[in-house]
Amino acid sequence: MKNIQEYFLLMLIVGTVALIGNWIGYDIFSIQAVLGMLVLILIASLGQLLSQLIPMKIPSVVYVIIIGIILSLPNLPWGPYVVEWTSNIQLLAIATPILAYAGIAIGRSWTDFVKMGWKAMVVCLLVLFGTLIGSAIIAEVVLRFQGII
Repeated sequence: MKNIQEYFLLMLIVGTVALIGNWIGYDIFSIQAVLGMLVLILIASLGQLLSQLIPMKIPSVVYVIIIGIILSLPNLPWGPYVVEWTSNIQLLAIATPILAYAGIAIGRSWTDFVKMGWKAMVVCLLVLFGTLIGSAIIAEVVLRFQGII
């Protein structure tokens, strides 16, 4: 049960940071946004709880998806409210703190990464720069095609 408490606390922290990002980045801060974030936290926490309580080896994301679909069904009395509340939360506002947490989690195992050797670091740098250059090229082509630049 301690894992569930830690997971719920983590979800509250990520949810709070996402709400702040939603407010600063998208100028959306309302009671509907807060309710939407609470619904998302509840769905994620229930999915994690079910994955630990049900003895089958099913990833928690499956439970999260099923709960999210059920809660947002338009035929159910609460479905339209759930959709309205969660539509006030922007995806990038949620993704940013999650990716930051993933970076911190990876950073904790930096010594394991260093043990891979200098060749792994060269490959990582090439992938990073390749992704950056590739994204820039795609953006350039699309913006020129649309006549924006």
